[in-house]
Amino acid sequence: MRLRSFGVALAAAAALIALPATQSPVAAAAGTPLSQGRTATSPSGQSAGVAAACGTGNAALGKPASASSTENAGTPASAAFDGDPGTRWSSAFSDPQWVQVDLGSVQNLCRVDLTWETAYAKEFQIQASANGQSWTTLRSVTGATGGTASYDVSGSGRYLRVYGTVRSTGYGYSLWEVAIHTESSGGGTPPVQGGGDLGPNVIVVDPSTPNLQQRFDQVFAQQESNQFGAGRYQFLLKPGTYNGINAQIGFYTSISGLGLNPDDTQINGDITVDAGWLNGNATQNFWRSAENLAIRPSHGDDRWAVAQAAPFRRIHVQGGLNLAPNGYGWASGGYIADSKIDGTVGPYSQQQWYTRDSSVGGWTNGVWNMTFTGVQGAPETDFATGSYTTLDTTPISREKPFLYLDGSTYKVFVPAKRTNARGVSWPANAGSSLPLDQFYVVKPGATAATINQALSQGLNLLFTPGVYHLDRTIDVTRANTVVLGLGLATLVPDNGVDAIHVADVDGVRLAGFLIDAGTVNSDTLLRVGQPGSSADHSANPTTVQDVFVRIGGAGPGLATNSVVVNSNNVVIDHTWLWRADHGSGVGWNTNRADYGLRVNGNDVLATGLFVEHYNKYDVYWNGERGRTIFFQNEKAYDVPNAAAITHDGIVGYAAYKVADTVNTHEAWGLGSYCNFTADPTIVQAHGFQVPVKSGIKLHDILVISLGGQGQYAHVVNNTGAPTSGTSTVPSKVVQFP
Repeated sequence: MRLRSFGVALAAAAALIALPATQSPVAAAAGTPLSQGRTATSPSGQSAGVAAACGTGNAALGKPASASSTENAGTPASAAFDGDPGTRWSSAFSDPQWVQVDLGSVQNLCRVDLTWETAYAKEFQIQASANGQSWTTLRSVTGATGGTASYDVSGSGRYLRVYGTVRSTGYGYSLWEVAIHTESSGGGTPPVQGGGDLGPNVIVVDPSTPNLQQRFDQVFAQQESNQFGAGRYQFLLKPGTYNGINAQIGFYTSISGLGLNPDDTQINGDITVDAGWLNGNATQNFWRSAENLAIRPSHGDDRWAVAQAAPFRRIHVQGGLNLAPNGYGWASGGYIADSKIDGTVGPYSQQQWYTRDSSVGGWTNGVWNMTFTGVQGAPETDFATGSYTTLDTTPISREKPFLYLDGSTYKVFVPAKRTNARGVSWPANAGSSLPLDQFYVVKPGATAATINQALSQGLNLLFTPGVYHLDRTIDVTRANTVVLGLGLATLVPDNGVDAIHVADVDGVRLAGFLIDAGTVNSDTLLRVGQPGSSADHSANPTTVQDVFVRIGGAGPGLATNSVVVNSNNVVIDHTWLWRADHGSGVGWNTNRADYGLRVNGNDVLATGLFVEHYNKYDVYWNGERGRTIFFQNEKAYDVPNAAAITHDGIVGYAAYKVADTVNTHEAWGLGSYCNFTADPTIVQAHGFQVPVKSGIKLHDILVISLGGQGQYAHVVNNTGAPTSGTSTVPSKVVQFP
């Protein structure tokens, strides 16, 4: 028995280019819109001039709008799309200027009506975009005379903008109204609809729900020990006060409040994770979560005895928090973010923990590696003699998107980026809300083809609890796309495909799901940015939050790389990448996975990085100016012998390697543990390997031999004392170099 286990772009753009600029617009007063007999093929494969007609409705009415500038507060961009002929948008007095609208999804565009104020554009372009960044000109206009005019266009996009280049007056550009007409389908594949119900495995309750305790108990009885089963459940609690509840949370079960703030959903009772199913050993309490609610524990302290992949986010504990199982058995977690614990947090037997942007009333102890950033009330750093690493602020953070109720309407709140954050983000709640009809609500049985069609239409994704087999890669190409999972929704790539590719665009949010490797080797389960990505995303980074990867355990699984980050400025905020050490389909080659995380992008930040058991490097960092705050690792248990991991004259692949070409890198609070159960005589050269340069800095790092099952010769490179035989005492380096 183990001691523990850490465990859509515009297609064929050239074919869809606008009509010649020399063709004059026709005034709406003439009675009939311009019709040019378009025959270009639309992205859906329909012949636009044959299979569809131009609709009469205004697709832009009331939709979100923005502009390059506004003359004053009384002339906002939204006024050009409000249907009110007495309000207008007007710009600054310079060229060029633009106004744009977000239609909410990719649409086939056929006509644009413009109603100009006296300050009209003599020359302008009508442009479309699928992602709000790359624009295609659908129509170029010269010699315009203002007034009301209609322009036939041919193309598709989620965003449309009017881009003025030459003004008719010394003032700016001024539009009373912009109306956009889209094609009505004449056949072919119907569009994917956004919104709808949340599927069979989402349990929505309120304080008056009958037999509520019984509902919690029924799911827990099924999921308590169901470590590798297919059950997935999400409890959503409507705002209100719940009395006398003890919601025990088992595998693949999530509980979340539906208020905009945690205190909107008050539990006078408990949300409990314990380890009775494993005789008091909490080291396998994986894959579960609690978010966005308040708890007043029935006996003063709430118990959350978890291991990896069990986030505790946006929680207000009106009392204390106990992170150990009943009886204080083995425990190995864990992660807290954006939470307020009024009382004291007691980790007790927890070996390591990371807490970010929170507030605690106290912290009782630490075992090996307790790291805090931006935590009010955190203990001071004492790593030389204790276990604490504390940074006053978190350099960059953005909280995970979450589902909530606005009245009776579901929306997803997308929090804003914070820099040098300290304490919780609520109740201020900087960010934006997206209505559910802007999401494809993915339910069990959905195909990858439909998921990609939804993305190509400009929809976001909300995966409801379930296991989804993918016969093709999910391609996220639009900036600011949200991919959010409920109840540990699980993606399984079949036949060797990759699970998800994200383009090199701004602001994608990936959150709350598990990727389970398939039986045929995938090259990369999650890829963020294509190779060679170089764009600067510092203003609006992509975030990867509570995204977990598993290789084996539920059955044989193979993937060369779990996660590869090619884009710059990505924030990885809590992940557990795990090559299974127990369960089904486990063996040195049976569930082979060479690399956990490979970072090629620059300025990437990882906060809460858990990566374990890979055949080669668990983390290989090749990008410049990377930063990691908290890293927890175990080397693979099942290494058959030292020869199997000897390379370049070195025994063992480092848990965390920074490439020799990197000049600047910094990390805090790092730990690597060995437990070579197949060959306890292995002595690994080091846990960490980095180039010795002035710009490379590691703070508070340690290695441990778990019970003498193998050893480390050094901590980092050739620095640091060897591990201490069977005593399970850390060997530390406070600062390197």
